[in-house]
Amino acid sequence: MQSNKLRMAIRATAAAAVFGVASQAGAVSFSAGDYEVDVYGYARLNASYDIDSNQASQFGSRAGSFEDLAGNDDAADGHFGADAFQSRLGFKTVSPEGVSVTVEGDFRPGNLRLRHAYGEYNGVLMGQTWSNFNSFVGNTSTLDFDSLPGLAGIQNRVAQARYTTGPLSFSLEQPKNSIVDSDHKKDGMPAFTARFEESQGGLSYSAALLAHQVGYDDGTNDDDAFGFATFVAAKMQLTDMITLQGTLTYTDGANSYLYRSGEDFGAASAYVAGGSIETLSGYGGSIGAGINLGGGRSFNIGYGYVEVDWDDAVDDGVADVGDQSESNQAVMANYQWTPVKNVMMGVEYQYLKRENVDGTDGDANRILFAAQYNF
Repeated sequence: MQSNKLRMAIRATAAAAVFGVASQAGAVSFSAGDYEVDVYGYARLNASYDIDSNQASQFGSRAGSFEDLAGNDDAADGHFGADAFQSRLGFKTVSPEGVSVTVEGDFRPGNLRLRHAYGEYNGVLMGQTWSNFNSFVGNTSTLDFDSLPGLAGIQNRVAQARYTTGPLSFSLEQPKNSIVDSDHKKDGMPAFTARFEESQGGLSYSAALLAHQVGYDDGTNDDDAFGFATFVAAKMQLTDMITLQGTLTYTDGANSYLYRSGEDFGAASAYVAGGSIETLSGYGGSIGAGINLGGGRSFNIGYGYVEVDWDDAVDDGVADVGDQSESNQAVMANYQWTPVKNVMMGVEYQYLKRENVDGTDGDANRILFAAQYNF
């Protein structure tokens, strides 16, 4: 029981720290008949100053983007912007029978979008929420909404059916595939995932496996291949002040699950050569440290790196490979301050770098500011 409580606390804390999720503990709670209801969320301002080229994400929240970063030497310098698109609102109800339902949305990239919508009972979850091929355990706390490359799993929400028993969870999910130079991608079956996540003392850890089918059908030719991805993640509480954390991911035919590869998020998983599907592999990871300075103050620094192996695609003469991202990396360091409960302010320095298959590269320096008010 104690281990289960610790595991749940670490999951909640990691999610809140990395993505600014409003904790259920700070929600507005009340009873409606026999139902328990929580209303939660936050208002958040994100502001950024791009010292070099403008790398603010097109999706809002002033997150750092790798798009168009390579070959940016002649781009205009000095760009400021701010928005409140990350602001969030959620509802959770629990019925007298123990059935919980959660619906949550935010305003990225400027209009209301669905984040979570799922029900759960006796370990069975159905709906849209965080992919089971995902963990926050090894993530470093960043102000950037999209955070570091190489984090564990897809770091996104997908439609799924999941079963959880103790530290083990299994799911069937909407697959995430992409094929280079093909508009005829076919999803013939759901993605299968399995994850183990546990905590012992000051150590928390997670490992997962994903398998899916990558296929295409253009009406004349068709083919498919097996793709898989795996990750490990861990966080160690070294002292009352210091934590160390990290992640490692490997993919083959599943680069859509290699976080922040490609243009910005997932790279292509495969390409078509001679009518056959050929898979692409990749790997990545992150490492970071958090220091609790006391008085609601903390300092965090993290580094993330991802790389996709395009050699076979180049050898097979696949068109438009040269401008594909071969590697993305980032350093993010921030100072966060909580002056009173449910209020967080912080400032973050970011260094982003990208190198394309043809050798073109580019980098950029950014400053990000955030202020968040939870309820």
